[in-house]
This record gives sequence, structure tokens and C-alpha cells, in this order.
Amino acid sequence: MIEVHLYGELRRYAGKTDPREEAVLRIPYREGLTVADLLWELGIDPEREVSNIFINGRYDYHARSRLLRDGDRLGVFPRNMGMLYC
Repeated sequence: MIEVHLYGELRRYAGKTDPREEAVLRIPYREGLTVADLLWELGIDPEREVSNIFINGRYDYHARSRLLRDGDRLGVFPRNMGMLYC
């Protein structure tokens, strides 16, 4: 299973509008699935709508092209919540 935590305006893809509720989707793992593939399947344009992606709690600049592994946890932030990360 892949756990996807959506933040800010991306919460709508989980059907959540109340900021007090977590916007978490649990997606069955499939071999060969990249982060970008998964985001497209959720209806999220990874190039236009997403700023930062964390995989298992760690920022990953190249996350979009990474292959997912069973048990991965993604944190996905929208463009208007972009962060500086060094």
C-alpha cells in the first residue's frame, strides 16, 4: 500500500476541504509505478500543481521519476505552498 498525504489545495483530490481533517489516500502498490504516474492517476498534474514531494519523510528533488515501493509514504504540497529546502 502507498500512503499519499495531500496538503493545501491538493486536499480536494482526497475529497477533503476541512483543514482540520487529514487528506490521506491509500493506494494499492503496483510494481513499476512512479510518483508522477500515481499523481496523474489521482488527477494531479505533477508539473503544474505540485511544488515539493517528500518520500518517507525526506524531501526528494527527483521524486516525480522515482519508482514507488510498497509501504512508501508521500507528502505532496501544491505550488502555492512551495518551500525552500537546502
